[in-house]
Formats: sequence, structure tokens, C-alpha cells
Amino acid sequence: MNTDIKNKVLQELSNLIGSNSDAILAANQKDLSNCSQDDEALYDRLKVNDAKIKGMQLSVLKVKQMKDPEGQVLYSYQKEPDLLVENRVVPFGTILIIYESRPDVTIEAAITAFKAGNKILLKGGKEARNSNLVLTDLWQQALEKNGQDKCIVRYLDYDRKQTQDLIQSKETKIDVIIPRGGEQLINSIRENTDIPMIISGRGNNFMYIDENADFDMAIKIILDGKTRISVCNALDKVYIHQSHDMVKLQKLIEALNNNQIEIVADDVIAALDDSIKPIKNNNIFYEEFLASKILLAQVDNMEHAIIGTNQYSGGHSAVIITEDKTNAQQFQHTVDCAAVYHNASTRYTDGGEFGLGAEIAISTQKLHFRGPVGLNELVTNKWFISGNGNVRG
Repeated sequence: MNTDIKNKVLQELSNLIGSNSDAILAANQKDLSNCSQDDEALYDRLKVNDAKIKGMQLSVLKVKQMKDPEGQVLYSYQKEPDLLVENRVVPFGTILIIYESRPDVTIEAAITAFKAGNKILLKGGKEARNSNLVLTDLWQQALEKNGQDKCIVRYLDYDRKQTQDLIQSKETKIDVIIPRGGEQLINSIRENTDIPMIISGRGNNFMYIDENADFDMAIKIILDGKTRISVCNALDKVYIHQSHDMVKLQKLIEALNNNQIEIVADDVIAALDDSIKPIKNNNIFYEEFLASKILLAQVDNMEHAIIGTNQYSGGHSAVIITEDKTNAQQFQHTVDCAAVYHNASTRYTDGGEFGLGAEIAISTQKLHFRGPVGLNELVTNKWFISGNGNVRG
């Protein structure tokens, strides 16, 4: 499929999403009616509204405008006068995306894989089944209207046993699996297949407020980090240099309380407010909260903040708040996360925000790619050698 046809499919998909918004919302309402609102994070991920529909359309159009990586020459070497060696970008082949809750993944993750030239198998969670089936049907309409095989994007309406059989079997050729969900989902897939995986890992993101920080800026960024609780780029833990006085800490506590954010803290900070729950066990540092909850802890230097972040975080995102550029550089180079920030919110860790149009995952691995996985990361390479009867001899 050449770039022009890919872009026509994407344009048609965007049009269909817009013209079928009522059907999408109706299907999503069926899913929401079966979901308990007690699980606030799940309900938030599952819900589709007009803003999310417009977001899907915008992501499709952004990816449409991006350069097609397929076929790009990475390396060229004229070995002999009539022997040309080239390394070119090629698609992975077939990508299986297994995901939970979020129906917009059916659009936003698949468009990147599609534009890169891959076939896509979608396996969403049962909680979003109605929404996913409608969105996949729009995919297939867009493909057929442009003379393409609708099976380029397929939805697998499978239960857990069928999914396990699929990833264990060699009958369906799958080149890469991308799981998007919690550790239980990822571990389940890992235990049942030898197919390579690009893992969209957990968040559990950390901030360090340096002794030379603008504390008002820190509060602003902390609150932004808790704007949405169901996303992997949310902020969970905050290390605070012990030089910051009680007046600043009280201001932070007041801001968090005003925004109904539960606070867990070390004994010094917990003593400042009766509503704060003290840390009972250090295992809480490993937790991804996915809730209106945050942990505050004092440290006596930046090195301790770096050590703690590297030990406990999910390797996703971390931020330092400081006016000291030397400290900022040391923090960013030493913290072992996919995205490291200086005076900016972890909520920016997102393919769209990074200019990728959309993302299929945010990888916390180091192979083959790290961070938001977009169009240019859903490919591999292949050697093309053209000769005229050449032999090595």
C-alpha cells in the first residue's frame, strides 16, 4: 500500500468517526452502564465523550500528515561498481495490540501501526467491547472504500482462553505483541508466549523539589500531574528537599486538600495535618496509585531523590523542579526513566504532545525503543542488495 492510499484511508476514517459520533457514544454508553463508577480510574479510561471523539479525529489527521517511514533508505554502500548495498525501513508485519478499558486505543494506537505499513490485530477488554466493535467497523469501512482488504485491521472478539491459544500457537503469524494495561496483563502475556513484546509499562512517576526550586511552580506542576488519575503519565510521588520550611509545606498540603487529593507522607510532613496518612511500609513507593492520591517525603539531598526514583519508579517519567541548571542536568542524566523533565509536568509524556501525532504505547523498555512509540518506531529494517552476477570469491 503506497503512502497516498494510506492517507486516503486515514482521511476516510477521520470522516467516519465524525459522522458516526452518535453511534460511538451510544455503544460506549452500553459499556459504561456495565461498569461500576466505584472504580474511578477504570470508568475514566472507559468513557468516551465529544472531546475524545474529536481527539481521535485529530490524531488520525496528524498521523496522515506525517512522513511515511516505510521504504526510507537508512544506509547505502556501493560495494562494487555494480553491487549496491542498502538498508531500508520496512514494517514489522503483523502487530497484536492487547489493551484494557480505553476504546480510543482502537483508533489512536492502530493508526500509527497502519501508517507504518503493518497489519493490526486488536484485542480489547470485554468492558469496552461495544465501543471497540463500532470503532473497528469504521476502520474496515475506511479500508473497503479505498479498495483495501478490511482484514488489515481486525478486532479479535476473544475471551481469555482464546487469546492465550492465539499467542501460544504458531498458526497465526504475529511479529510483535504490544500489551497496554496493568502488570497482571503484561505478566500473563509474557508467561504464555515467546513472541517479542513492546511493553507499555506502568507509570508511578516521581518528582524531586530541589532546594533551589520555585516552590509555587512545584505546586502548580504537582496539581497538573494529578489532573487525570487513570493515565500512566500521572504524578504519584514527590521528594522534597528538607530545606523547604513548614510554611511552604503547609501551602502544598492546602492546595492538595483543596483539590481532594489524598496525601500519604513521612512522619515529619504527616504531623502537619491530621488528614495526612503516615507511610506505614516502604512498599507503597512501588505502587502506581491510579487514584487521587499522592505521596510526599523529605530527602536531605538530590542524590537520595535520584536513588529513590531509580529504585521505586516504573521507569516512565520523572521531573526535577529547580533553578539550578547543573542540578537539573545531573538529575536528567542520572535518573533511569524514559522521559526526564526539568520544570515541566510529567503529563507531557504522550505521543501527541511530543509531536508524534499519536502513540501505540509508552515503552519503559530499552529495546527496541523507549518512551512514546509512534510511527517511526513501529518499523524494523531490511538489507537490499542489488548486483549483476556478483560473487564474493
